[in-house]
Amino acid sequence: MRYRDDASLDPGGVEDRRGGGGGRTVALGGGGLGIVGILVLVLFQVLGGGGSGGSAQQGASVFDQLGSGQVQTADGAQLAASCRTGADANARRECAVVADIESIQDYWGATLGSRYVPTDTVYFQGSTQTGCGAASSGTGPFYCPADRLVYLDLSFFDELTSRFGAEGGAFVDAYVLAHEYGHHVQHLLGTTDQVQAGVTGPDSGSVRLELQADCYAGTWANHATTVPDDSGAPLISDLTQDDVDRALDAAARIGDDFIQTNLGGGRVDPGSFSHGTSEQRQRWFTTGLRTGDPAQCDTFATQSL
Repeated sequence: MRYRDDASLDPGGVEDRRGGGGGRTVALGGGGLGIVGILVLVLFQVLGGGGSGGSAQQGASVFDQLGSGQVQTADGAQLAASCRTGADANARRECAVVADIESIQDYWGATLGSRYVPTDTVYFQGSTQTGCGAASSGTGPFYCPADRLVYLDLSFFDELTSRFGAEGGAFVDAYVLAHEYGHHVQHLLGTTDQVQAGVTGPDSGSVRLELQADCYAGTWANHATTVPDDSGAPLISDLTQDDVDRALDAAARIGDDFIQTNLGGGRVDPGSFSHGTSEQRQRWFTTGLRTGDPAQCDTFATQSL
């Protein structure tokens, strides 16, 4: 995936809390689980929405297990200075994510009109405080419905390749962000509130919520090279089949069954599923990508997930 070199980026959608060397690493609960253990504990909140299940309180209960995070202040001056153009996005990951956020929100603004309320992504390093409690880099990217913010430690993308074996790439990063903004859309439309908190299983509302967010990410991807920026030209200039294949590879590696098999001791327990299987995540992302229509993402209306 490439961005238009002469595009003008707007870092205003990012709250950068990484200044001053970043926050300290949160002391993980549960007997020193470490990053892999905490990922399994929360079924890897990546692409999970950190409040998944329809409740800010549920999100807080997960994060409160992680301990207290260091309060970090935001300073966007450095980001604004370094992320000015599409060429910057092609050169630096932090700027590429700025471009992704802009494109994703432009898409939803055009799709939902006045029903869409833009929100920021918080860059943090190590740990930070959120409306859902304290979070660490081990939590993975998530959306907190309590403060309507997406949280991201950019080091996660390296974890996705090094620990999960994903191929990675710019479009994989964009898929992650598009999924989290899919949770924001669900919150705005009231879908999240209809899901009973804490209930898991292969047909649970939590799984349906996650698969719908994957599908929403796919609908954005369908339009990614045509969504205009403020200049009227598309911000994203090129999206290849290799990009799509890499996103599908990532989706497969964050399915409940893959995580439990490879990071959870090898035993698959469908009763604890909260995000969907690898095959389901791939299939619903593909549904959105193929149709480009959010109306085709009603995972709550089907008996066949």
